[in-house]
Order: sequence, then C-alpha cells, then structure tokens
Amino acid sequence: MKKRVFEGVATALITPMNDDYSVNYDCLQALVDEQIRRGVDALVICGTTGEKSTLRYDEHLKVIEYSAKVANKRVPIIAGTGSNDTVYSVELCNDAEKLGADAFLMVAPYYNKTSQNGLVAHYNYIADRVNKPIILYNVPSRTGVQIKPETYKELSKHQRIVAVKEANGDLSSVAQTKYLCGDELDIYSGNDDQSVPIMSLGGIGTISVLSNFMPEYMHELCYNYLHGDKQKATDMQVKATGIMNSMFCDVNPIPVKEAMNILGYNAGPCRLPLYPMTKQNVELVKSKLSEIGLL
Repeated sequence: MKKRVFEGVATALITPMNDDYSVNYDCLQALVDEQIRRGVDALVICGTTGEKSTLRYDEHLKVIEYSAKVANKRVPIIAGTGSNDTVYSVELCNDAEKLGADAFLMVAPYYNKTSQNGLVAHYNYIADRVNKPIILYNVPSRTGVQIKPETYKELSKHQRIVAVKEANGDLSSVAQTKYLCGDELDIYSGNDDQSVPIMSLGGIGTISVLSNFMPEYMHELCYNYLHGDKQKATDMQVKATGIMNSMFCDVNPIPVKEAMNILGYNAGPCRLPLYPMTKQNVELVKSKLSEIGLL
C-alpha cells in the first residue's frame, strides 16, 4: 500500500481577492490558519475553487508558497499543478515542491484532450519527473476527458500516483475503479454531495468546496463514516443537501465566494470571465445558509 496523502476532508480553498482583483494575502493567511484550527485534514491550494486558471505563473507559485509557510506542516498542502501541457506541468510541480507543496492535484488535460493511452503517457511522464505524490483529478464536465477505470488501473502501477479526486458523477465507475485498483489508488469524492456514497464504495474522504465555510461539519461527516458511525454521516450528508447544491447554482467558485462574503470572510470577487451571480441566486444561497443555521 502506498503512503496516503490524507484521510478525511481536504478543503479546496478559495483564493481571496481584493477589490482590484489582486490576491488578498492577509485574508489567505487567516483562512489557512482557520481551516487548520477548525479541523481539516489537508488543503488544496490553486485548484479549480482557487481560481488557478486566472492566476499568473508567479501568482500561482506565490499563493502555494504563502499557504505552505502559514500551514507550516500542520496539514499537507496539495498544489493544483495540472495542465494540458505535459512539460509545463512538470515545471510547475517542481517549482511548487521547492516552495513547500506536499502533493500535487493534477486535472486531466483539457481543451486539446487526449486518448486513454495519452492519459497514461501524460501522467507517467510527469510522475517520472517529480518527487511528491500525485492525486489525479477526473472532472469531465470541465475537461471533456474521462479517465476510465482501466486507465486508473494502469496508472496506479506508478509509485507516485497514489489517489484520484473523482468528480465524474458516476458511482458505477467509482465501484469499478475500486474493484480494479484495490489499495493501490485511494479515492476521494470530488463532489460534496457524493461524499458518503463514494466512501461507501471504498473512498477515504472528500475534497470539499463546502468546507471553505463549514470545515468542522465536513470533517465530522467524513470522520463519522470512516470510524464506524455510518448512519450519523449519512444523516449529515442528507441534512446538508440544500447548501451543497446551492454551491453549484452558478459556476464554482462564484457561489462559495458569495457565501463567504455573506458570512463576513472578505473573500472578494472572482476574476473574469467568472461573473457575479444574479440576485435570485444570491437569495438562494442566503436561504440555504439560513436553513443550515449559519445565518
């Protein structure tokens, strides 16, 4: 069995912005400290929720470095370093490692796409040239590429490819992946609303959007399931359905940043092309925050 990056909940942390769209490092420091204090098991920095796509290379690395320094090894820092350019990904991984990243989250190549054989070649090329563990990220709704269970099996043979963040929405595919890979590939839910279902199929936690402002809740949900209180975890999953769904009433991370601003976190705006939500969706988010007891 390979060394595990984390078990439980990792927050896919937002990148807070000032009103001029620059990174708000004071707020970032506060968020990293608060997340750790409130019990998360790891932090994903510069993922989709962290607006990786609109961070310049220097910003991307600075946000990773800053977060790693604040975390100071209290929890693993998982850096979003995936790209549709294989060689660029290697460069980003190596720079992120020097700046304190403990693992890499690597989305499937997007836009130019590739075949299943291409996925194997892409990820193995990167894994041969880095020193930290890799978590694959399968989100076909964004990339247009589906990593198939048989491809996971082939990739799981590499010692540094240790896990997958699964956001394909297909539980049958998750079951097949677990069947084929066994203990050679840890599985994390990439969707809050499938946290318990994926753990029921052998997953070991979730990479969560909701835990940006409900870290204890998501930690407890995962802890309960993984430590035997499956009914309590299931009840928590059902109870949070409304707020979880509201986080995707618009493109992530627009709703989660809106929720955090409502709750006083000074998360700031998203960078274009992400655009502020409609008043109707803002009211929806507020109503679900009230429903879960946060307003």
